[in-house]
Amino acid sequence: MRWQSPYRRPRVSGGPEPASGLNRGAHAAASPPWIPAFAGMKISRVLAVLLGAVAFAATASGDEEPKRGGTFTYMIPADAPPSFDGHRESTYATVHSAAPFYSVLVRINPENPSSTTDFVCDLCTEIPQPTDDGKTYTFKIRQDAQFHDGSPLTAADVVASFEEIVFPPEGVLSARASNYLMVEKIDAPDPETVVFHLKFATSAFLPALASPFNWIYKKAILDKDPRWYEKNVLGSGPFKFAGYETGQSIKGVRNPGYYHKGLPYLDGFTGIYAAKQAVRVEAIRSDRAAMEFRGMPPAARDELVRALGDKIAVQEGDWNVASAVTPNHKKKPFDDPRVRRALSLALDRWGEAPGLSKIAIVKTVGGLVFPGSPLAAKKEELEQIAGYWPDINKSRAEARRLLREAGADGLSFELLNRDVDQPYKYVAIWLIDQWSKIGLHVTQRVLPSGPWFDAMRNGEFDVVLEAPGYGNVNPPLDVQKAMPASVDSENYGHYEDATEVELYQRMLRETEPAGQRAAMRRLEKWVLDDQTHMFWVLWWHRIVPYRSYVKGFKIAPTHFINQDLATIWLDK
Repeated sequence: MRWQSPYRRPRVSGGPEPASGLNRGAHAAASPPWIPAFAGMKISRVLAVLLGAVAFAATASGDEEPKRGGTFTYMIPADAPPSFDGHRESTYATVHSAAPFYSVLVRINPENPSSTTDFVCDLCTEIPQPTDDGKTYTFKIRQDAQFHDGSPLTAADVVASFEEIVFPPEGVLSARASNYLMVEKIDAPDPETVVFHLKFATSAFLPALASPFNWIYKKAILDKDPRWYEKNVLGSGPFKFAGYETGQSIKGVRNPGYYHKGLPYLDGFTGIYAAKQAVRVEAIRSDRAAMEFRGMPPAARDELVRALGDKIAVQEGDWNVASAVTPNHKKKPFDDPRVRRALSLALDRWGEAPGLSKIAIVKTVGGLVFPGSPLAAKKEELEQIAGYWPDINKSRAEARRLLREAGADGLSFELLNRDVDQPYKYVAIWLIDQWSKIGLHVTQRVLPSGPWFDAMRNGEFDVVLEAPGYGNVNPPLDVQKAMPASVDSENYGHYEDATEVELYQRMLRETEPAGQRAAMRRLEKWVLDDQTHMFWVLWWHRIVPYRSYVKGFKIAPTHFINQDLATIWLDK
């Protein structure tokens, strides 16, 4: 019996997937081939397409009949989530803890999670064709969804949740408000209908709506206390909350009233918190846990495969997270674009990425846009940008010339870094070595995550190593990380640039693929080459080893999507 997805497929689809290179891990199978299908596409159809996609290795389980029952135990690589509120947070620690308890309006198809154009309804009945020249989206809400307390979920709850995300009230933090610059208002004309009114048509809207953080909360609770969900859990997802021990574990049990009939397959789950990698690897080796969703370095993968043989499976592929360097424009001499450009020119990305990928979770050379997506620069386009030239000797000679011209020859400075081994510490050591080759003297200041964030926000650094990462692949919004803080509050370069913002706004409003791609190239050159406001080092590489009795898992470009565990089952 072939498994049939219970998720409602869209009336509008994005077509076949563009490809990127992929690495096969042990026991991983290749994804299907792809065919580009963007030429000649109508605007209304383009609006349903997220311009970004990548093929990943995946172990297929669609031809197997799922088994029901059992408790799935997995590791969460954190001491604890900062809060349970998906609207507030941007960390996997929150998603891996609480996503199984919640529903979303729209999502990437869980049957095809490597896609970034295949959207399906979760709480809606079908994905609508936009009207009003692409500026109005009208969703019908299914009537069989209930919160875990038994109360019905209506359009009012959907609107209240998105109002908090898009237009957060004073004192309430929304980590993704900037993703909805195109939204003018949201309303519910009746209990079954939600309407999004946009300021302008953009292909970025539908994938923004499908963010895995867009959990639907109960309006009555938000009205009383918009911060209630930071410490409490009440959703309508496949699992009900069953307990939380701070720093230890979180548990859920099957929701018998889940509106996707037949799901979930599991009786329950237990997520175990463990910040140390050695603890997580040993838990999987000893079968006290079946997997970790975030990803492990090559050495951990190899250790588990050697120890467990065919009892372990591995899936891996490009990750929508990158190591990036941000100079502090308020600190001299980093207010000078020549100095910032020299820092990027010193890096031998093409020559050294293969070696670095053997010890760290980085691999693919790329620019602003996730590699392999239609909006990503091709290799020959990247090679025209400072820091990506094919001749590293020429590149470093230019870096030295720029430093002399700027009066910064032999510059000494401090690199701020996060106290996380993978890949932060490995990449930082490599950066310091690369910069020494153009005569720079760099020391490293390593801080725990909290103080590291504080130092970035307060401008207490010379240069910082960051890791821009996103909930799902949506290049027109993902590149906001390179925008000034007036556009994206999580940009820590401490600069303003009206030209850059204008280039971004033009790209965001472009709905034809060819035009949007050309606009992205102009923006990318300005950010990485002309001004070098910040620069991307290497994109991460996601490696997920797991016990081979775990079925229904298909790797995705991020460790955020498809985390509700509804389609996971145990072959044991």
